[in-house]
Amino acid sequence: MSFDPHEPVFTMHLGGKLVVNCAVPLSTRDDLSLAYTPGVARVCEAIAADESLVHEYTWVKHTVAVVTDGSAVLGLGNIGPRAALPVMEGKGALFKQFANVDAVPICLDTQDPEEIIATVKALAPSFGGINLEDIAAPRCFEIERRLDEALDIPVFHDDQHGTAIVVLAALRNAGALLDRKLERLRVVISGAGAAGVAVTKMLVAGGVEAESIIVVDSRGALHNGRADLTPSKRELAELTNGGGVSGGIADALRGADVLIGVSGGTIDEDALAGMEPGGAIFALANPTPEVHPTIAARYAAVVATGRSDFPNQINNVLAFPGVFRGALDAGATRVTEGMKIAAADAIASVVANELRREAFVPSPLDPRVAPAVAAAVAEAAVRDGVIRS
Repeated sequence: MSFDPHEPVFTMHLGGKLVVNCAVPLSTRDDLSLAYTPGVARVCEAIAADESLVHEYTWVKHTVAVVTDGSAVLGLGNIGPRAALPVMEGKGALFKQFANVDAVPICLDTQDPEEIIATVKALAPSFGGINLEDIAAPRCFEIERRLDEALDIPVFHDDQHGTAIVVLAALRNAGALLDRKLERLRVVISGAGAAGVAVTKMLVAGGVEAESIIVVDSRGALHNGRADLTPSKRELAELTNGGGVSGGIADALRGADVLIGVSGGTIDEDALAGMEPGGAIFALANPTPEVHPTIAARYAAVVATGRSDFPNQINNVLAFPGVFRGALDAGATRVTEGMKIAAADAIASVVANELRREAFVPSPLDPRVAPAVAAAVAEAAVRDGVIRS
Protein backbone atom coordinates (compact mmCIF):
# COMPACT_ATOMS: atom_id res chain seq x y z
CA MET A 1 0.00 0.00 0.00
CA SER A 2 1.06 3.61 -0.42
CA PHE A 3 2.20 5.40 2.73
CA ASP A 4 1.63 9.11 3.32
CA PRO A 5 2.66 10.19 6.83
CA HIS A 6 0.59 13.36 6.43
CA GLU A 7 -2.72 11.47 6.23
CA PRO A 8 -4.90 12.20 9.28
CA VAL A 9 -4.95 8.52 10.26
CA PHE A 10 -1.15 8.42 10.49
CA THR A 11 -1.07 11.74 12.31
CA MET A 12 -3.44 10.37 14.96
CA HIS A 13 -1.30 7.26 15.43
CA LEU A 14 2.03 9.10 15.59
CA GLY A 15 3.80 7.96 18.77
CA GLY A 16 1.01 5.49 19.57
CA LYS A 17 -2.37 5.96 21.23
CA LEU A 18 -1.57 4.98 24.82
CA VAL A 19 0.62 6.34 27.63
CA VAL A 20 1.20 5.40 31.28
CA ASN A 21 0.50 8.07 33.89
CA CYS A 22 1.44 8.14 37.55
CA ALA A 23 -1.58 7.88 39.89
CA VAL A 24 0.11 9.15 43.07
CA PRO A 25 2.01 12.32 43.95
CA LEU A 26 5.82 12.20 43.69
CA SER A 27 6.74 15.73 44.74
CA THR A 28 8.50 15.25 48.07
CA ARG A 29 10.94 12.91 49.78
CA ASP A 30 8.04 11.55 51.82
CA ASP A 31 6.16 10.79 48.60
CA LEU A 32 9.15 8.84 47.31
CA SER A 33 9.55 6.94 50.55
CA LEU A 34 5.92 5.81 50.41
CA ALA A 35 5.63 5.08 46.71
CA TYR A 36 8.96 3.32 46.50
CA THR A 37 11.65 2.33 48.97
CA PRO A 38 11.40 1.88 51.90
CA GLY A 39 7.61 2.10 52.20
CA VAL A 40 6.76 -0.15 49.26
CA ALA A 41 8.37 -3.09 51.05
CA ARG A 42 5.56 -3.03 53.65
CA VAL A 43 3.00 -3.51 50.89
CA CYS A 44 5.07 -6.30 49.31
CA GLU A 45 5.23 -8.12 52.64
CA ALA A 46 1.49 -7.79 53.15
CA ILE A 47 0.75 -9.25 49.71
CA ALA A 48 3.26 -12.04 50.26
CA ALA A 49 1.34 -12.98 53.40
CA ASP A 50 -2.07 -12.65 51.71
CA GLU A 51 -1.96 -12.69 47.91
CA SER A 52 -5.58 -11.54 47.61
CA LEU A 53 -4.40 -8.08 48.68
CA VAL A 54 -2.87 -7.64 45.22
CA HIS A 55 -6.38 -6.68 44.06
CA GLU A 56 -6.50 -3.78 46.53
CA TYR A 57 -2.95 -2.44 46.58
CA THR A 58 -1.86 -2.68 42.93
CA TRP A 59 -3.35 -1.82 39.56
CA VAL A 60 -4.70 -5.35 39.08
CA LYS A 61 -8.32 -4.47 39.92
CA HIS A 62 -8.60 -2.03 37.02
CA THR A 63 -6.13 -3.41 34.46
CA VAL A 64 -6.41 -6.04 31.73
CA ALA A 65 -4.00 -7.47 29.19
CA VAL A 66 -5.04 -7.30 25.54
CA VAL A 67 -3.25 -10.30 24.04
CA THR A 68 -2.84 -11.22 20.38
CA ASP A 69 -0.60 -13.28 18.15
CA GLY A 70 -1.47 -11.17 15.10
CA SER A 71 -2.96 -14.12 13.23
CA ALA A 72 -6.45 -12.77 12.45
CA VAL A 73 -6.37 -8.97 12.61
CA LEU A 74 -9.52 -7.18 11.43
CA GLY A 75 -10.06 -8.25 7.82
CA LEU A 76 -6.33 -8.12 7.17
CA GLY A 77 -5.58 -11.69 8.22
CA ASN A 78 -2.28 -13.00 9.54
CA ILE A 79 -0.20 -9.81 9.59
CA GLY A 80 1.89 -10.61 12.66
CA PRO A 81 2.35 -9.06 16.11
CA ARG A 82 3.97 -5.75 15.16
CA ALA A 83 1.36 -4.85 12.55
CA ALA A 84 -1.33 -5.87 15.05
CA LEU A 85 -0.11 -3.43 17.71
CA PRO A 86 -2.11 -0.38 16.47
CA VAL A 87 -5.31 -2.41 16.84
CA MET A 88 -4.37 -3.53 20.36
CA GLU A 89 -3.54 0.06 21.31
CA GLY A 90 -6.92 1.08 19.91
CA LYS A 91 -8.59 -1.56 22.03
CA GLY A 92 -6.82 -0.16 25.06
CA ALA A 93 -8.00 3.34 24.22
CA LEU A 94 -11.60 2.13 24.01
CA PHE A 95 -11.32 0.31 27.33
CA LYS A 96 -10.15 3.52 29.00
CA GLN A 97 -12.56 5.89 27.28
CA PHE A 98 -15.75 3.91 27.80
CA ALA A 99 -15.21 2.04 31.08
CA ASN A 100 -12.11 3.51 32.75
CA VAL A 101 -10.35 0.16 32.46
CA ASP A 102 -6.58 0.35 31.90
CA ALA A 103 -5.39 -2.04 29.20
CA VAL A 104 -1.90 -3.11 28.21
CA PRO A 105 -1.34 -4.35 24.62
CA ILE A 106 0.70 -7.56 24.49
CA CYS A 107 1.59 -8.76 21.00
CA LEU A 108 3.23 -12.18 21.11
CA ASP A 109 5.81 -13.24 18.54
CA THR A 110 4.52 -16.81 18.43
CA GLN A 111 1.46 -18.52 17.00
CA ASP A 112 2.02 -21.80 18.82
CA PRO A 113 -0.93 -22.45 21.19
CA GLU A 114 1.26 -24.01 23.87
CA GLU A 115 3.62 -21.03 23.89
CA ILE A 116 0.73 -18.57 23.96
CA ILE A 117 -0.93 -20.38 26.87
CA ALA A 118 2.31 -20.64 28.83
CA THR A 119 3.16 -16.97 28.24
CA VAL A 120 -0.24 -15.66 29.28
CA LYS A 121 -0.24 -17.84 32.39
CA ALA A 122 3.17 -16.44 33.30
CA LEU A 123 1.98 -12.84 32.78
CA ALA A 124 -1.37 -13.27 34.56
CA PRO A 125 -0.27 -12.13 38.07
CA SER A 126 0.09 -8.58 36.71
CA PHE A 127 -3.52 -8.31 35.48
CA GLY A 128 -7.12 -8.52 36.60
CA GLY A 129 -8.34 -9.97 33.29
CA ILE A 130 -7.19 -11.26 29.92
CA ASN A 131 -8.79 -10.00 26.69
CA LEU A 132 -7.75 -12.33 23.87
CA GLU A 133 -7.86 -10.59 20.52
CA ASP A 134 -7.44 -11.42 16.83
CA ILE A 135 -6.28 -15.01 17.32
CA ALA A 136 -7.33 -17.24 14.45
CA ALA A 137 -9.75 -20.14 14.72
CA PRO A 138 -9.62 -22.96 15.61
CA ARG A 139 -6.60 -22.28 17.85
CA CYS A 140 -8.47 -19.53 19.68
CA PHE A 141 -10.99 -22.03 21.10
CA GLU A 142 -8.40 -24.18 22.84
CA ILE A 143 -6.36 -21.20 24.00
CA GLU A 144 -9.35 -19.55 25.64
CA ARG A 145 -10.66 -22.78 27.16
CA ARG A 146 -7.38 -23.75 28.73
CA LEU A 147 -6.60 -20.29 30.05
CA ASP A 148 -10.10 -20.05 31.49
CA GLU A 149 -9.52 -23.33 33.31
CA ALA A 150 -6.02 -22.39 34.51
CA LEU A 151 -6.52 -18.80 35.71
CA ASP A 152 -8.64 -17.28 38.48
CA ILE A 153 -9.28 -14.07 36.53
CA PRO A 154 -11.70 -13.45 33.63
CA VAL A 155 -10.52 -14.63 30.21
CA PHE A 156 -12.57 -13.33 27.29
CA HIS A 157 -11.95 -13.78 23.56
CA ASP A 158 -13.64 -10.66 22.24
CA ASP A 159 -13.81 -11.75 18.59
CA GLN A 160 -16.08 -14.55 19.75
CA HIS A 161 -18.04 -13.32 22.71
CA GLY A 162 -18.08 -9.56 22.18
CA THR A 163 -19.58 -10.07 18.74
CA ALA A 164 -22.04 -12.65 20.02
CA ILE A 165 -23.24 -10.44 22.88
CA VAL A 166 -23.97 -7.49 20.60
CA VAL A 167 -25.64 -9.70 17.97
CA LEU A 168 -28.00 -11.11 20.61
CA ALA A 169 -28.78 -7.61 21.84
CA ALA A 170 -29.48 -6.43 18.29
CA LEU A 171 -31.66 -9.45 17.54
CA ARG A 172 -33.70 -8.90 20.70
CA ASN A 173 -34.51 -5.35 19.62
CA ALA A 174 -35.02 -6.32 15.98
CA GLY A 175 -37.48 -8.98 17.09
CA ALA A 176 -39.35 -6.39 19.15
CA LEU A 177 -39.55 -4.07 16.16
CA LEU A 178 -40.77 -6.86 13.91
CA ASP A 179 -43.10 -8.30 16.58
CA ARG A 180 -41.40 -11.70 16.30
CA LYS A 181 -40.31 -13.88 19.21
CA LEU A 182 -36.74 -15.17 19.26
CA GLU A 183 -37.83 -18.77 19.76
CA ARG A 184 -39.76 -18.67 16.48
CA LEU A 185 -37.05 -17.15 14.30
CA ARG A 186 -35.34 -19.13 11.56
CA VAL A 187 -31.75 -17.92 11.48
CA VAL A 188 -28.92 -18.44 9.00
CA ILE A 189 -25.38 -17.67 10.14
CA SER A 190 -22.89 -17.22 7.30
CA GLY A 191 -19.49 -18.06 8.74
CA ALA A 192 -18.32 -20.86 11.04
CA GLY A 193 -15.16 -19.30 12.43
CA ALA A 194 -14.68 -17.87 15.91
CA ALA A 195 -17.54 -15.35 15.64
CA GLY A 196 -19.90 -17.80 13.94
CA VAL A 197 -19.41 -20.43 16.63
CA ALA A 198 -19.92 -17.95 19.47
CA VAL A 199 -22.93 -16.22 17.85
CA THR A 200 -24.64 -19.57 17.36
CA LYS A 201 -24.15 -20.62 20.97
CA MET A 202 -25.15 -17.20 22.29
CA LEU A 203 -28.38 -17.13 20.27
CA VAL A 204 -29.29 -20.58 21.57
CA ALA A 205 -28.54 -19.51 25.14
CA GLY A 206 -30.63 -16.38 24.52
CA GLY A 207 -33.73 -18.23 23.36
CA VAL A 208 -33.42 -19.04 19.64
CA GLU A 209 -34.25 -22.67 18.92
CA ALA A 210 -31.04 -24.50 17.97
CA GLU A 211 -32.79 -26.62 15.36
CA SER A 212 -33.99 -23.44 13.62
CA ILE A 213 -30.43 -22.19 13.05
CA ILE A 214 -28.40 -23.13 9.98
CA VAL A 215 -24.69 -22.33 9.94
CA VAL A 216 -22.99 -22.06 6.55
CA ASP A 217 -19.28 -22.17 5.81
CA SER A 218 -17.44 -21.80 2.49
CA ARG A 219 -18.50 -25.33 1.50
CA GLY A 220 -22.17 -25.01 2.39
CA ALA A 221 -24.55 -25.71 5.25
CA LEU A 222 -23.21 -27.58 8.26
CA HIS A 223 -25.07 -30.85 8.77
CA ASN A 224 -24.36 -34.28 10.21
CA GLY A 225 -23.88 -35.82 6.77
CA ARG A 226 -20.71 -33.84 6.06
CA ALA A 227 -17.41 -35.66 6.56
CA ASP A 228 -15.14 -32.62 6.23
CA LEU A 229 -15.99 -30.84 9.49
CA THR A 230 -13.50 -29.67 12.10
CA PRO A 231 -14.38 -30.47 15.75
CA SER A 232 -15.89 -27.01 16.31
CA LYS A 233 -17.98 -27.27 13.13
CA ARG A 234 -19.01 -30.83 14.02
CA GLU A 235 -20.31 -29.51 17.33
CA LEU A 236 -22.37 -26.87 15.50
CA ALA A 237 -23.71 -29.45 13.05
CA GLU A 238 -24.92 -31.62 15.92
CA LEU A 239 -26.50 -28.64 17.69
CA THR A 240 -28.22 -26.92 14.74
CA ASN A 241 -29.99 -27.53 11.41
CA GLY A 242 -32.74 -29.79 12.66
CA GLY A 243 -34.07 -30.14 9.12
CA GLY A 244 -30.78 -31.43 7.76
CA VAL A 245 -30.62 -28.74 5.07
CA SER A 246 -27.68 -29.19 2.71
CA GLY A 247 -26.39 -27.12 -0.19
CA GLY A 248 -25.14 -23.55 -0.25
CA ILE A 249 -26.21 -20.23 1.22
CA ALA A 250 -29.20 -19.90 -1.12
CA ASP A 251 -30.57 -23.26 0.06
CA ALA A 252 -30.06 -22.30 3.69
CA LEU A 253 -31.80 -18.92 3.26
CA ARG A 254 -35.07 -20.31 1.83
CA GLY A 255 -37.72 -19.29 4.35
CA ALA A 256 -35.21 -17.76 6.77
CA ASP A 257 -36.22 -14.78 8.91
CA VAL A 258 -32.70 -13.66 9.79
CA LEU A 259 -29.32 -13.64 8.06
CA ILE A 260 -26.24 -12.96 10.18
CA GLY A 261 -23.03 -12.57 8.20
CA VAL A 262 -19.75 -13.10 10.07
CA SER A 263 -17.78 -14.63 7.22
CA GLY A 264 -16.06 -11.86 5.33
CA GLY A 265 -17.38 -13.35 2.09
CA THR A 266 -19.96 -12.04 -0.37
CA ILE A 267 -23.58 -13.21 -0.63
CA ASP A 268 -25.29 -12.86 -4.00
CA GLU A 269 -28.51 -10.90 -4.12
CA ASP A 270 -30.28 -13.87 -5.72
CA ALA A 271 -29.77 -15.87 -2.52
CA LEU A 272 -31.60 -13.23 -0.48
CA ALA A 273 -34.74 -13.52 -2.56
CA GLY A 274 -35.65 -16.77 -0.81
CA MET A 275 -35.83 -15.17 2.64
CA GLU A 276 -39.14 -14.69 4.41
CA PRO A 277 -40.28 -11.09 3.80
CA GLY A 278 -39.98 -8.56 6.59
CA GLY A 279 -37.03 -10.13 8.39
CA ALA A 280 -33.56 -8.98 9.39
CA ILE A 281 -30.11 -8.95 7.80
CA PHE A 282 -27.00 -8.32 9.88
CA ALA A 283 -24.08 -8.15 7.42
CA LEU A 284 -21.14 -7.71 9.76
CA ALA A 285 -18.04 -8.25 7.63
CA ASN A 286 -15.76 -5.22 7.84
CA PRO A 287 -14.89 -3.15 5.88
CA THR A 288 -16.99 -4.80 3.14
CA PRO A 289 -20.32 -6.27 4.33
CA GLU A 290 -21.42 -9.61 2.90
CA VAL A 291 -24.46 -7.74 1.55
CA HIS A 292 -24.41 -4.00 0.93
CA PRO A 293 -27.03 -2.30 3.14
CA THR A 294 -28.92 -0.81 0.20
CA ILE A 295 -29.33 -4.29 -1.27
CA ALA A 296 -30.13 -5.84 2.11
CA ALA A 297 -32.93 -3.30 2.60
CA ARG A 298 -34.72 -4.72 -0.45
CA TYR A 299 -35.14 -8.06 1.28
CA ALA A 300 -35.29 -7.25 5.01
CA ALA A 301 -37.21 -4.81 7.19
CA VAL A 302 -34.25 -4.16 9.50
CA VAL A 303 -30.56 -4.06 8.55
CA ALA A 304 -27.36 -3.81 10.57
CA THR A 305 -23.68 -3.81 9.65
CA GLY A 306 -20.32 -3.70 11.38
CA ARG A 307 -19.52 -0.25 9.95
CA SER A 308 -19.84 3.14 11.59
CA ASP A 309 -21.02 4.89 8.43
CA PHE A 310 -24.33 2.98 8.27
CA PRO A 311 -27.15 2.83 10.84
CA ASN A 312 -27.23 0.07 13.46
CA GLN A 313 -23.56 -0.67 13.84
CA ILE A 314 -22.99 -3.96 15.64
CA ASN A 315 -19.74 -3.00 17.32
CA ASN A 316 -17.92 -4.97 20.02
CA VAL A 317 -17.20 -1.74 21.89
CA LEU A 318 -20.80 -1.94 23.08
CA ALA A 319 -19.84 -5.04 25.05
CA PHE A 320 -16.23 -5.55 26.09
CA PRO A 321 -15.55 -2.38 28.15
CA GLY A 322 -18.64 -2.91 30.29
CA VAL A 323 -18.11 -6.67 30.53
CA PHE A 324 -14.64 -6.23 31.98
CA ARG A 325 -15.64 -3.27 34.14
CA GLY A 326 -18.43 -5.33 35.68
CA ALA A 327 -16.28 -8.43 36.08
CA LEU A 328 -13.46 -6.45 37.72
CA ASP A 329 -15.84 -4.53 40.01
CA ALA A 330 -17.45 -7.77 41.18
CA GLY A 331 -14.14 -9.58 41.62
CA ALA A 332 -15.24 -12.24 39.14
CA THR A 333 -12.93 -15.18 38.47
CA ARG A 334 -14.41 -15.92 35.05
CA VAL A 335 -17.02 -14.74 32.54
CA THR A 336 -20.08 -17.00 32.55
CA GLU A 337 -22.84 -17.48 29.99
CA GLY A 338 -25.15 -15.72 32.43
CA MET A 339 -22.87 -12.69 32.47
CA LYS A 340 -22.79 -12.58 28.67
CA ILE A 341 -26.57 -12.80 28.40
CA ALA A 342 -26.90 -10.10 31.06
CA ALA A 343 -24.60 -7.89 28.97
CA ALA A 344 -26.71 -8.47 25.85
CA ASP A 345 -29.92 -7.66 27.73
CA ALA A 346 -28.37 -4.48 29.12
CA ILE A 347 -27.25 -3.29 25.69
CA ALA A 348 -30.70 -3.95 24.25
CA SER A 349 -32.42 -2.21 27.15
CA VAL A 350 -30.56 1.07 26.61
CA VAL A 351 -32.67 1.85 23.52
CA ALA A 352 -35.62 -0.49 24.17
CA ASN A 353 -38.02 2.42 24.68
CA GLU A 354 -36.90 4.36 21.62
CA LEU A 355 -36.67 1.69 18.93
CA ARG A 356 -36.64 2.70 15.30
CA ARG A 357 -35.64 0.68 12.27
CA GLU A 358 -32.75 3.08 11.76
CA ALA A 359 -31.69 2.81 15.43
CA PHE A 360 -32.38 -0.48 17.18
CA VAL A 361 -28.73 -0.79 18.28
CA PRO A 362 -27.23 1.83 20.62
CA SER A 363 -24.52 4.07 19.26
CA PRO A 364 -21.02 2.98 20.30
CA LEU A 365 -20.67 6.53 21.69
CA ASP A 366 -23.80 6.30 23.85
CA PRO A 367 -22.56 7.00 27.41
CA ARG A 368 -25.36 4.89 28.92
CA VAL A 369 -24.10 1.60 27.51
CA ALA A 370 -20.93 0.72 29.44
CA PRO A 371 -22.38 1.56 32.90
CA ALA A 372 -25.51 -0.47 32.14
CA VAL A 373 -23.47 -3.43 30.94
CA ALA A 374 -21.08 -3.22 33.90
CA ALA A 375 -23.89 -3.19 36.44
CA ALA A 376 -25.69 -6.10 34.78
CA VAL A 377 -22.50 -8.17 34.46
CA ALA A 378 -21.52 -7.55 38.09
CA GLU A 379 -24.98 -8.63 39.29
CA ALA A 380 -24.83 -11.75 37.11
CA ALA A 381 -21.38 -12.63 38.47
CA VAL A 382 -22.76 -12.56 42.00
CA ARG A 383 -25.81 -14.54 40.92
CA ASP A 384 -23.65 -17.16 39.17
CA GLY A 385 -21.37 -17.50 42.18
CA VAL A 386 -18.09 -16.68 40.45
CA ILE A 387 -16.91 -13.80 42.61
CA ARG A 388 -13.64 -14.01 44.50
CA SER A 389 -14.20 -14.99 48.12
